[in-house]
Amino acid sequence: MNLSCNLYVDGDFEGTIMSHKEVNIGKNGHIKGDVTTQRLVVQGVIEGTIHAERVEIKALGRVSGSIESAELVIEAKGIFEGNSIVKKNGAHEAQLPPKEKAQIAKA
Repeated sequence: MNLSCNLYVDGDFEGTIMSHKEVNIGKNGHIKGDVTTQRLVVQGVIEGTIHAERVEIKALGRVSGSIESAELVIEAKGIFEGNSIVKKNGAHEAQLPPKEKAQIAKA
C-alpha cells in the first residue's frame, strides 16, 4: 500500500505500508510486514521492519522486529523486541562537504 496521506489501522493487515505522512496503529491494530513512513504511532502490534523519522510506542503498543529511525520513544509499559538503528536527523547534511558541515554546526 503506497499512500501520500495519513493512515489509521485498527484491524489486521499483512503486507507493506509506505506513507509520506503518519501511520497510526490503533489498540486493535495488528500489522505483519514492513512500514515506511514519516511518523509512526503504535498502540497495537507490529511484526516486521520499520523505517521512519519518528517512532512512538505507546503504553499498550508492541513492536517485534527492527526499527530504523531518527527518534524512538517508548512509553512505560510499551514493548519493543528486536533491533534498533538510530539514523541522523537531516540526511541532507550528511551529503555536504566537511567545511559546510562545520559552518552549519557553528550556526
